[in-house]
Amino acid sequence: MILLGDATIRAGVVSLLLLAPWVLLVLWVIYVTVFASAVVTDADGITVQNLLRRTRIAWNAVADIDLRYQLVITTVDGRRVTCFGGPVSGRPARGRLAQEQGRRLPPAIKDLDRLLDDLEAARERGAGDGRVTRSWDVPALVAVAVLIVAAVIATFVVTGSTAA
Repeated sequence: MILLGDATIRAGVVSLLLLAPWVLLVLWVIYVTVFASAVVTDADGITVQNLLRRTRIAWNAVADIDLRYQLVITTVDGRRVTCFGGPVSGRPARGRLAQEQGRRLPPAIKDLDRLLDDLEAARERGAGDGRVTRSWDVPALVAVAVLIVAAVIATFVVTGSTAA
């Protein structure tokens, strides 16, 4: 963002409009790869977003929730959904930390326990419709489409101005 501010001050708004799509494309890639993935639960089920793909799993379609290196949800039809944005198991502690860790649970284990409690409570309530649905993250895809169009336009403007 500092680059865009500097371009605006030194070269004007036109340079800002020519540079912005490229900087924003880099920020979009960082957002999707680092921040977009998540695991969200509610009364009816669990929603897993891995990069640009969303999977909605009703509680009664969940057969098991396990923590390997990442959270893994197994559905009743045998499919596995690995969660990029969920809790992850860390390296085992060594030495004195290993002794202290016996006294406290790692955050990933606490998160897994909370998910299993939610699953058990939902099974007792009979929550969910038993479906697993998959969809794309439409707002993120629309954003990248707009950025790509803007980048193409900026490229044509720059190449057209240098050809003259």
